[in-house]
Amino acid sequence: MRFNLRTIASTSVAATLMLGLGACTASGSATPETSDTQSSATQQSQWPRTITDEKGSVTIEEQPKRIVNTAMSTTGSLLAIDAPVAATTVTTPGPEADSNGFFTQWSEAAAAANVQPLYKIGNFDLESIIAQDPDLIVVSTSGADSVMDHYDQLKEIAPTIVVNYSNKDWPELTRQLAAATGHEAEAEKIISEFDERAAQVKEKLAIPSGTTASIVSYNKGSASPVGKTTGPHSRLITALGFEVVEPPEEYNTNPQKRDDFVFTSYEGLAKSATGDATFLIAATEDTAKSFLSDPTLANLPSVKSKNVFPLANSFRLDYYSSSQILDYFENDFPSLAK
Repeated sequence: MRFNLRTIASTSVAATLMLGLGACTASGSATPETSDTQSSATQQSQWPRTITDEKGSVTIEEQPKRIVNTAMSTTGSLLAIDAPVAATTVTTPGPEADSNGFFTQWSEAAAAANVQPLYKIGNFDLESIIAQDPDLIVVSTSGADSVMDHYDQLKEIAPTIVVNYSNKDWPELTRQLAAATGHEAEAEKIISEFDERAAQVKEKLAIPSGTTASIVSYNKGSASPVGKTTGPHSRLITALGFEVVEPPEEYNTNPQKRDDFVFTSYEGLAKSATGDATFLIAATEDTAKSFLSDPTLANLPSVKSKNVFPLANSFRLDYYSSSQILDYFENDFPSLAK
């Protein structure tokens, strides 16, 4: 498709969305927002509660005060709603993680909350979990941080909720965790604020209707995860005005079928990342240059038009990393080339 650069460049910043807040009436009747707040407050005070999770259901007797999170990919979502995370699993320090192994998008929040490193992903340590004396444990169904093989051990220590972050966007996951921790009001607040801002950014971008996009975690010469339309990355990119291209399953190299990515073979990437634009997740400008110069990808529409954009800190989406992506689109996105 063709892009009207003049239209894109001249689009003015959208007017701030009206929240439609009504003034309090003399009779004291509640506005919708007040009713929602009261409803959330009522929900948050109700214990015990039974939570539906990926294993069925789990009853939590009291509001958790010491959460141990074995699913590091969800730690940002817990911190964003002020849930009391005592300890979390960690990864190897590097570009995406600080010296503690905390993801950089939420490392400051973790330090402020005095979150303790548990163990490095892939090195399950039951004793370290017991030592934290948790009253709630979080486990994921999939991903490198999943410890489902130890679920039966963990549920003997404390109520254990099992989440699937591969088939949910971050608001859905945040709401699920909020229900388990009694932080519904905090969750609704950050989701509402994020949605309002995303709508403003979408209007500012004014992406032409029908513009397609592919989402790729590029590994030159190896299999590369390509975002599916049902994945959390696709939902965010779609919210900004793009139509995400569904990658074909025939090039999947992963025996585990997932809702978020197809782990596309190197040979299949040229037939999978066919969007007008390609967004490279957890990538740098050097990654984009490598993608653009890959001879096997030379005929991709996004390569021909040089509409290939790196998105840093974007592999695991939560409130923090998604907000950073909005920062990028609002302040640094160079617009689409013709």
